[in-house]
Amino acid sequence: MNKKVFVSGCYDMLHSGHVAFFKEAAQYGDLYVGIGSDATVFELKGRHTINSDSERLYMVKAVRYVKDAWINKGGGLMDFEEDLRQFGADIFIVNEDGHSPAKAALCRELGIEYKVLQRIPESGLPARSTTALRSGNHCNLPYRLDLAGTWIDQPYVSKFAPGWALTISLEPTVDFLERCGMSTSTRNAARRIWPYELPNEHPEKLAEILFRYENEPGRREISGAQDSIGICMPGLNRHYYDNNYWPEKIESCHDEAILNWLEEHIYMVLLWPRKQGLNVLEGSRIDKEGVEALAAAADVCWNAIMQRDLKTFASSYLASFHAQTAMFPAMMAPGVAEVIDHYRDQALAWKMAGAGGGGYLALVCEKPLPNAIRIKIRRKGWS
Repeated sequence: MNKKVFVSGCYDMLHSGHVAFFKEAAQYGDLYVGIGSDATVFELKGRHTINSDSERLYMVKAVRYVKDAWINKGGGLMDFEEDLRQFGADIFIVNEDGHSPAKAALCRELGIEYKVLQRIPESGLPARSTTALRSGNHCNLPYRLDLAGTWIDQPYVSKFAPGWALTISLEPTVDFLERCGMSTSTRNAARRIWPYELPNEHPEKLAEILFRYENEPGRREISGAQDSIGICMPGLNRHYYDNNYWPEKIESCHDEAILNWLEEHIYMVLLWPRKQGLNVLEGSRIDKEGVEALAAAADVCWNAIMQRDLKTFASSYLASFHAQTAMFPAMMAPGVAEVIDHYRDQALAWKMAGAGGGGYLALVCEKPLPNAIRIKIRRKGWS
Protein backbone atom coordinates (compact mmCIF):
# COMPACT_ATOMS: atom_id res chain seq x y z
CA MET A 1 0.00 0.00 0.00
CA ASN A 2 1.38 3.39 -1.05
CA LYS A 3 2.10 6.01 1.58
CA LYS A 4 -0.16 9.05 1.69
CA VAL A 5 1.75 12.25 0.88
CA PHE A 6 0.30 15.68 1.65
CA VAL A 7 1.31 19.11 0.35
CA SER A 8 -0.42 22.46 0.78
CA GLY A 9 -0.22 25.84 -0.92
CA CYS A 10 -1.87 28.55 -2.97
CA TYR A 11 -1.05 27.26 -6.49
CA ASP A 12 -2.27 30.43 -8.17
CA MET A 13 -1.13 30.90 -11.79
CA LEU A 14 -0.25 27.18 -12.01
CA HIS A 15 3.18 26.82 -13.66
CA SER A 16 5.94 24.30 -14.37
CA GLY A 17 7.51 24.91 -10.95
CA HIS A 18 4.32 23.70 -9.25
CA VAL A 19 4.13 20.65 -11.50
CA ALA A 20 7.80 19.81 -10.86
CA PHE A 21 7.11 20.02 -7.11
CA PHE A 22 4.07 17.74 -7.45
CA LYS A 23 6.11 15.30 -9.54
CA GLU A 24 8.91 15.08 -6.96
CA ALA A 25 6.48 14.83 -4.02
CA ALA A 26 4.56 12.04 -5.76
CA GLN A 27 7.71 9.91 -5.79
CA TYR A 28 7.15 9.34 -2.06
CA GLY A 29 3.59 7.96 -2.43
CA ASP A 30 0.06 8.95 -3.44
CA LEU A 31 -0.08 12.74 -3.52
CA TYR A 32 -2.91 14.75 -1.93
CA VAL A 33 -3.02 18.55 -2.17
CA GLY A 34 -4.61 21.03 0.22
CA ILE A 35 -5.27 24.40 -1.40
CA GLY A 36 -5.54 27.72 0.41
CA SER A 37 -8.93 29.41 0.03
CA ASP A 38 -9.27 32.84 -1.58
CA ALA A 39 -9.81 34.34 1.88
CA THR A 40 -6.66 32.69 3.25
CA VAL A 41 -4.50 33.92 0.39
CA PHE A 42 -5.76 37.47 0.84
CA GLU A 43 -5.10 37.29 4.58
CA LEU A 44 -1.54 36.05 4.15
CA LYS A 45 -0.47 37.81 0.95
CA GLY A 46 -2.52 41.00 1.05
CA ARG A 47 -3.71 40.48 -2.53
CA HIS A 48 -6.46 38.70 -4.40
CA THR A 49 -5.66 35.57 -6.37
CA ILE A 50 -5.65 35.58 -10.16
CA ASN A 51 -7.75 32.41 -10.18
CA SER A 52 -10.50 31.56 -7.70
CA ASP A 53 -10.14 28.62 -5.34
CA SER A 54 -12.60 26.58 -7.42
CA GLU A 55 -10.50 27.20 -10.57
CA ARG A 56 -7.27 26.40 -8.75
CA LEU A 57 -8.80 23.19 -7.40
CA TYR A 58 -9.89 22.18 -10.90
CA MET A 59 -6.39 22.75 -12.34
CA VAL A 60 -4.52 21.02 -9.52
CA LYS A 61 -6.79 17.98 -9.75
CA ALA A 62 -6.01 17.81 -13.48
CA VAL A 63 -2.28 17.34 -12.84
CA ARG A 64 -1.51 13.63 -13.35
CA TYR A 65 0.77 13.39 -10.31
CA VAL A 66 -2.06 14.41 -7.95
CA LYS A 67 -4.24 11.65 -6.49
CA ASP A 68 -6.78 14.10 -5.04
CA ALA A 69 -7.08 17.71 -3.85
CA TRP A 70 -9.39 19.93 -1.78
CA ILE A 71 -9.75 23.43 -0.35
CA ASN A 72 -8.34 23.59 3.17
CA LYS A 73 -10.95 24.11 5.88
CA GLY A 74 -8.92 26.48 8.04
CA GLY A 75 -7.33 29.90 7.62
CA GLY A 76 -3.97 31.52 8.14
CA LEU A 77 -0.51 30.04 7.72
CA MET A 78 -1.64 26.68 9.15
CA ASP A 79 -4.91 26.55 7.23
CA PHE A 80 -4.31 22.86 6.50
CA GLU A 81 -4.03 21.77 10.16
CA GLU A 82 -7.58 20.45 10.57
CA ASP A 83 -7.38 18.60 7.25
CA LEU A 84 -3.99 17.11 8.11
CA ARG A 85 -5.23 15.86 11.48
CA GLN A 86 -8.27 14.22 9.89
CA PHE A 87 -6.54 12.89 6.79
CA GLY A 88 -3.77 10.94 8.50
CA ALA A 89 -0.95 11.51 6.04
CA ASP A 90 2.27 9.54 6.27
CA ILE A 91 4.46 12.32 4.84
CA PHE A 92 4.05 16.11 4.73
CA ILE A 93 6.22 17.84 2.11
CA VAL A 94 7.00 21.56 1.69
CA ASN A 95 9.46 23.51 -0.45
CA GLU A 96 12.15 25.62 1.21
CA ASP A 97 10.12 28.85 0.95
CA GLY A 98 7.22 27.18 2.73
CA HIS A 99 9.18 25.57 5.54
CA SER A 100 8.45 26.75 9.07
CA PRO A 101 9.29 25.35 12.52
CA ALA A 102 5.55 25.36 13.32
CA LYS A 103 4.85 22.94 10.46
CA ALA A 104 7.69 20.69 11.54
CA ALA A 105 6.42 20.72 15.14
CA LEU A 106 2.89 19.78 14.05
CA CYS A 107 4.24 16.82 12.11
CA ARG A 108 6.26 15.66 15.12
CA GLU A 109 3.09 15.85 17.23
CA LEU A 110 1.13 13.79 14.73
CA GLY A 111 3.90 11.31 13.96
CA ILE A 112 4.07 12.41 10.31
CA GLU A 113 7.35 12.41 8.39
CA TYR A 114 8.31 15.97 7.39
CA LYS A 115 10.33 16.67 4.23
CA VAL A 116 11.63 19.94 2.76
CA LEU A 117 12.37 19.95 -0.98
CA GLN A 118 14.58 22.35 -2.91
CA ARG A 119 13.11 24.34 -5.80
CA ILE A 120 14.57 22.45 -8.76
CA PRO A 121 13.01 23.01 -12.20
CA GLU A 122 12.36 20.16 -14.59
CA SER A 123 15.36 19.47 -16.80
CA GLY A 124 15.40 21.84 -19.77
CA LEU A 125 12.85 24.24 -18.27
CA PRO A 126 13.51 27.62 -16.61
CA ALA A 127 12.98 28.16 -12.88
CA ARG A 128 9.46 29.42 -12.22
CA SER A 129 7.68 31.07 -9.31
CA THR A 130 4.34 32.81 -8.98
CA THR A 131 6.12 35.89 -7.63
CA ALA A 132 8.31 36.16 -10.73
CA LEU A 133 5.40 35.56 -13.10
CA ARG A 134 3.32 38.24 -11.40
CA SER A 135 6.12 40.82 -11.47
CA GLY A 136 5.53 41.69 -15.12
CA ASN A 137 2.13 43.20 -14.41
CA HIS A 138 1.94 43.29 -10.63
CA CYS A 139 3.64 44.95 -7.69
CA ASN A 140 7.42 44.66 -7.89
CA LEU A 141 8.12 47.00 -4.96
CA PRO A 142 10.95 46.08 -2.56
CA TYR A 143 10.64 44.97 1.05
CA ARG A 144 12.63 46.28 4.01
CA LEU A 145 14.77 44.29 6.44
CA ASP A 146 16.21 46.03 9.50
CA LEU A 147 19.62 44.94 10.72
CA ALA A 148 20.28 47.00 13.84
CA GLY A 149 19.17 50.04 15.81
CA THR A 150 15.60 50.11 14.63
CA TRP A 151 12.99 51.55 16.99
CA ILE A 152 15.32 54.53 17.30
CA ASP A 153 13.45 56.15 14.41
CA GLN A 154 10.67 56.92 16.89
CA PRO A 155 11.20 60.17 18.88
CA TYR A 156 9.90 58.56 22.06
CA VAL A 157 13.01 56.34 21.78
CA SER A 158 15.67 58.67 20.35
CA LYS A 159 14.84 61.41 22.88
CA PHE A 160 16.85 59.37 25.40
CA ALA A 161 19.89 59.07 23.11
CA PRO A 162 20.49 59.63 19.37
CA GLY A 163 21.66 56.86 17.09
CA TRP A 164 21.61 55.05 13.77
CA ALA A 165 19.17 52.55 12.31
CA LEU A 166 20.51 50.09 9.70
CA THR A 167 18.28 48.75 6.93
CA ILE A 168 18.63 46.87 3.65
CA SER A 169 16.23 46.95 0.72
CA LEU A 170 15.21 43.50 -0.55
CA GLU A 171 14.09 42.39 -3.98
CA PRO A 172 10.63 40.72 -3.88
CA THR A 173 12.03 37.31 -4.74
CA VAL A 174 9.66 35.90 -2.11
CA ASP A 175 6.03 36.91 -1.71
CA PHE A 176 6.48 37.74 1.98
CA LEU A 177 3.46 37.44 4.23
CA GLU A 178 1.45 40.37 5.50
CA ARG A 179 2.08 41.48 9.11
CA CYS A 180 5.48 39.83 8.96
CA GLY A 181 7.92 42.56 9.99
CA MET A 182 8.97 43.27 6.41
CA SER A 183 7.32 46.72 6.42
CA THR A 184 4.31 45.44 4.46
CA SER A 185 2.00 48.21 5.73
CA THR A 186 4.35 50.88 4.34
CA ARG A 187 4.81 48.82 1.17
CA ASN A 188 1.02 48.70 0.77
CA ALA A 189 0.94 52.50 1.14
CA ALA A 190 3.62 52.72 -1.58
CA ARG A 191 1.45 50.56 -3.85
CA ARG A 192 -1.24 53.23 -3.76
CA ILE A 193 1.25 55.75 -5.19
CA TRP A 194 3.31 53.45 -7.41
CA PRO A 195 1.23 50.30 -8.12
CA TYR A 196 3.92 48.34 -9.97
CA GLU A 197 7.42 49.63 -9.19
CA LEU A 198 9.36 52.58 -7.85
CA PRO A 199 9.87 55.42 -10.35
CA ASN A 200 13.38 56.23 -11.58
CA GLU A 201 13.94 59.16 -9.24
CA HIS A 202 16.32 59.92 -6.38
CA PRO A 203 15.66 57.27 -3.68
CA GLU A 204 15.76 59.66 -0.73
CA LYS A 205 13.18 61.86 -2.44
CA LEU A 206 10.95 58.81 -2.95
CA ALA A 207 11.40 57.84 0.71
CA GLU A 208 10.28 61.31 1.82
CA ILE A 209 7.25 61.18 -0.47
CA LEU A 210 6.26 57.78 0.90
CA PHE A 211 6.83 58.82 4.53
CA ARG A 212 4.65 61.92 4.13
CA TYR A 213 1.98 60.03 2.21
CA GLU A 214 1.67 57.24 4.78
CA ASN A 215 1.72 59.62 7.74
CA GLU A 216 -1.01 61.94 6.57
CA PRO A 217 -2.08 64.79 8.89
CA GLY A 218 -4.18 63.58 11.79
CA ARG A 219 -2.67 60.08 11.93
CA ARG A 220 -2.32 59.04 15.57
CA GLU A 221 0.53 56.54 15.19
CA ILE A 222 3.42 57.66 12.99
CA SER A 223 5.09 54.95 10.94
CA GLY A 224 8.85 55.26 11.37
CA ALA A 225 10.99 56.65 8.58
CA GLN A 226 13.12 53.49 8.56
CA ASP A 227 10.24 51.74 6.76
CA SER A 228 10.05 54.15 3.83
CA ILE A 229 13.84 54.49 3.66
CA GLY A 230 14.30 50.73 3.74
CA ILE A 231 11.85 50.28 0.87
CA CYS A 232 12.89 53.18 -1.34
CA MET A 233 16.66 53.38 -0.88
CA PRO A 234 18.60 50.49 -2.48
CA GLY A 235 21.52 48.68 -0.91
CA LEU A 236 22.51 49.05 2.72
CA ASN A 237 21.64 52.29 4.52
CA ARG A 238 22.05 53.76 7.96
CA HIS A 239 20.04 56.77 9.11
CA TYR A 240 20.67 58.93 12.18
CA TYR A 241 17.81 59.98 14.49
CA ASP A 242 17.87 62.58 17.24
CA ASN A 243 14.39 63.15 18.69
CA ASN A 244 12.80 63.67 15.25
CA TYR A 245 10.80 61.50 12.89
CA TRP A 246 13.03 62.13 9.88
CA PRO A 247 16.76 61.34 10.18
CA GLU A 248 19.36 64.08 10.35
CA LYS A 249 21.62 62.23 7.93
CA ILE A 250 21.67 59.10 5.78
CA GLU A 251 24.69 57.09 4.65
CA SER A 252 24.48 54.44 1.94
CA CYS A 253 26.62 51.49 0.91
CA HIS A 254 26.45 50.08 -2.62
CA ASP A 255 29.75 48.20 -2.53
CA GLU A 256 29.17 44.90 -4.35
CA ALA A 257 31.61 42.96 -2.19
CA ILE A 258 29.81 44.04 0.98
CA LEU A 259 26.31 43.43 -0.38
CA ASN A 260 27.32 39.99 -1.67
CA TRP A 261 28.83 39.22 1.75
CA LEU A 262 25.57 40.12 3.50
CA GLU A 263 23.60 37.94 1.08
CA GLU A 264 25.92 35.02 1.88
CA HIS A 265 25.37 35.28 5.63
CA ILE A 266 21.76 36.36 6.24
CA TYR A 267 18.96 33.79 6.05
CA MET A 268 15.29 34.02 6.93
CA VAL A 269 12.94 31.50 8.49
CA LEU A 270 9.15 31.76 8.38
CA LEU A 271 7.39 32.00 11.74
CA TRP A 272 3.73 33.08 11.58
CA PRO A 273 1.91 36.33 10.78
CA ARG A 274 1.76 38.77 13.67
CA LYS A 275 -1.55 38.30 15.43
CA GLN A 276 -4.22 40.92 14.84
CA GLY A 277 -4.41 43.37 17.72
CA LEU A 278 -0.98 42.55 19.11
CA ASN A 279 0.43 45.63 20.85
CA VAL A 280 4.22 45.38 20.88
CA LEU A 281 4.36 48.58 22.96
CA GLU A 282 2.63 46.86 25.86
CA GLY A 283 4.96 46.60 28.84
CA SER A 284 7.69 48.67 27.14
CA ARG A 285 10.60 49.84 29.29
CA ILE A 286 12.38 52.65 27.44
CA ASP A 287 15.17 54.49 29.22
CA LYS A 288 18.54 56.12 28.54
CA GLU A 289 20.55 52.99 29.33
CA GLY A 290 18.49 50.84 26.99
CA VAL A 291 18.57 53.29 24.07
CA GLU A 292 22.30 53.83 24.47
CA ALA A 293 22.78 50.05 24.24
CA LEU A 294 20.67 49.99 21.06
CA ALA A 295 22.67 52.85 19.52
CA ALA A 296 26.03 51.34 20.48
CA ALA A 297 25.12 47.99 18.91
CA ALA A 298 24.19 49.73 15.65
CA ASP A 299 27.52 51.56 15.55
CA VAL A 300 29.48 48.35 15.99
CA CYS A 301 27.27 46.54 13.49
CA TRP A 302 27.88 49.08 10.71
CA ASN A 303 31.66 49.02 11.22
CA ALA A 304 31.69 45.22 11.26
CA ILE A 305 29.77 45.10 7.98
CA MET A 306 32.17 47.59 6.37
CA GLN A 307 35.08 45.34 7.40
CA ARG A 308 33.19 42.12 6.61
CA ASP A 309 33.95 40.92 10.11
CA LEU A 310 31.43 38.10 10.56
CA LYS A 311 32.07 37.43 14.25
CA THR A 312 31.63 41.09 15.26
CA PHE A 313 28.68 41.52 12.91
CA ALA A 314 26.92 38.58 14.52
CA SER A 315 27.59 39.72 18.09
CA SER A 316 26.43 43.30 17.42
CA TYR A 317 23.38 42.07 15.49
CA LEU A 318 22.41 39.95 18.47
CA ALA A 319 23.19 42.82 20.86
CA SER A 320 20.79 45.03 18.90
CA PHE A 321 18.08 42.39 19.22
CA HIS A 322 18.64 42.06 22.94
CA ALA A 323 18.45 45.84 23.32
CA GLN A 324 15.18 45.89 21.37
CA THR A 325 13.54 43.11 23.32
CA ALA A 326 14.70 44.55 26.65
CA MET A 327 12.80 47.73 25.84
CA PHE A 328 9.89 46.01 24.08
CA PRO A 329 9.44 42.57 25.68
CA ALA A 330 6.15 41.99 23.82
CA MET A 331 8.25 41.40 20.70
CA MET A 332 8.92 37.93 22.09
CA ALA A 333 5.50 36.42 21.54
CA PRO A 334 4.83 32.85 22.71
CA GLY A 335 6.74 30.38 20.58
CA VAL A 336 9.50 32.71 19.38
CA ALA A 337 12.03 31.63 22.02
CA GLU A 338 11.47 27.98 21.10
CA VAL A 339 12.24 28.70 17.44
CA ILE A 340 15.39 30.59 18.41
CA ASP A 341 16.49 27.64 20.53
CA HIS A 342 16.05 25.38 17.51
CA TYR A 343 18.58 27.41 15.50
CA ARG A 344 21.17 28.12 18.21
CA ASP A 345 23.53 25.45 16.88
CA GLN A 346 23.12 26.53 13.25
CA ALA A 347 23.26 30.33 13.49
CA LEU A 348 25.66 32.87 14.99
CA ALA A 349 22.91 35.41 15.72
CA TRP A 350 19.22 36.05 15.23
CA LYS A 351 16.56 38.74 15.48
CA MET A 352 13.00 39.35 14.41
CA ALA A 353 12.61 40.81 10.93
CA GLY A 354 10.60 43.72 12.35
CA ALA A 355 8.67 44.76 15.43
CA GLY A 356 8.23 41.18 16.57
CA GLY A 357 5.39 38.91 17.58
CA GLY A 358 5.69 36.86 14.41
CA GLY A 359 6.71 37.15 10.78
CA TYR A 360 10.23 35.99 10.06
CA LEU A 361 13.34 35.22 12.05
CA ALA A 362 16.42 36.67 10.32
CA LEU A 363 19.59 34.74 11.16
CA VAL A 364 23.29 35.39 10.67
CA CYS A 365 25.03 32.18 9.62
CA GLU A 366 28.59 31.25 8.79
CA LYS A 367 27.49 28.60 6.30
CA PRO A 368 24.36 28.24 4.14
CA LEU A 369 21.32 27.37 6.26
CA PRO A 370 19.32 24.46 4.86
CA ASN A 371 15.61 25.03 4.24
CA ALA A 372 15.88 28.80 4.79
CA ILE A 373 15.11 31.78 2.55
CA ARG A 374 18.06 33.46 0.82
CA ILE A 375 17.87 37.23 0.59
CA LYS A 376 18.56 39.36 -2.50
CA ILE A 377 19.53 42.96 -1.78
CA ARG A 378 18.22 45.52 -4.25
CA ARG A 379 21.03 47.21 -6.15
CA LYS A 380 21.23 50.84 -7.19
CA GLY A 381 19.11 51.19 -10.33
CA TRP A 382 18.29 54.88 -10.59
CA SER A 383 20.24 57.47 -12.57
